[in-house]
Amino acid sequence: MKIRTSLVHLTSLCFLTCGGRAQNEPPQAHIVSLTLDPQSVTVLHLHPGFVSSVRLPEEVSSVVLGDPAAFKGEHSEAEPRLVFLKPASPKPARSNALISTRSGREVSLTLVSDGASAHSEPVDYVLEYQPQRSFLISAAYASVLIGESKSLGDERPVNPKNTPKLDDGEHRSPSPILAAPLDWHGKELRVAVARTEEKGSDMTVAFNIANDSPRTVELLPPQVQLSGTAKQKHHKAIKAEPVAVKDYRLAARRLPPGATTEGTVVFERPSFKESREHLLLQIAQAEEVDRPVLAPIAFVAPAKGAAK
Repeated sequence: MKIRTSLVHLTSLCFLTCGGRAQNEPPQAHIVSLTLDPQSVTVLHLHPGFVSSVRLPEEVSSVVLGDPAAFKGEHSEAEPRLVFLKPASPKPARSNALISTRSGREVSLTLVSDGASAHSEPVDYVLEYQPQRSFLISAAYASVLIGESKSLGDERPVNPKNTPKLDDGEHRSPSPILAAPLDWHGKELRVAVARTEEKGSDMTVAFNIANDSPRTVELLPPQVQLSGTAKQKHHKAIKAEPVAVKDYRLAARRLPPGATTEGTVVFERPSFKESREHLLLQIAQAEEVDRPVLAPIAFVAPAKGAAK
């Protein structure tokens, strides 16, 4: 009888020990890397007692949870590209989250928590979004669409040492053509179109931005508009129609005083316009959205090798 009682106690002890170890073992961890696609919804598996991080390729502006009682979301300006998500309850729950970036992109997530009692389900510890591939160069690399901005001033070609000068009777080689200076627009926030290129119906415009104000400014995404005047019966009315932007890049969103940056914007050019209409690049700062700087864009891009 004593032997049977001891075996029962030993079996119970083993069961409790194994069960305790199973409950204390962490869930299977996953690290996921996906291409950022605003048209898709990503399922994020969470677990009570664990936090998951979502890293985006650009700064986050807001995080909205479908059910704040079931899930918690945190975002700090110290880590502008990170969002932390975790379940707020040990019970199973499902909801969604919407993350918006400063450029206007939106990321949709489906949040799934199987509850504290589920230990076999995997957990997404890290979800990292990679930027979509584009023919535009990202901000981390020098842009091939924008040449180096350099003030020519009073510089003149210098004859290298030990290079004999040509006699007056000899034919001289023509001097290289210097790049045309940029046509700046605006006062404190200044914008200049550097180059335009066409590929089919798409137009790519490279531009420079300078902050001549005494404060740091935050730039909004570039916009394009077709603006002009319409003759009315007794006066002239100004009309402006937005042109849909397909893609854009900004090397920097925040400009301290005296700083410059560069960018590109891609849009489908209208097939025609009136003689009084003009194609304009619109650049605005976050605190003065009603006072954008407008820079004219050539409706027909110059041929390769021709002046802008």
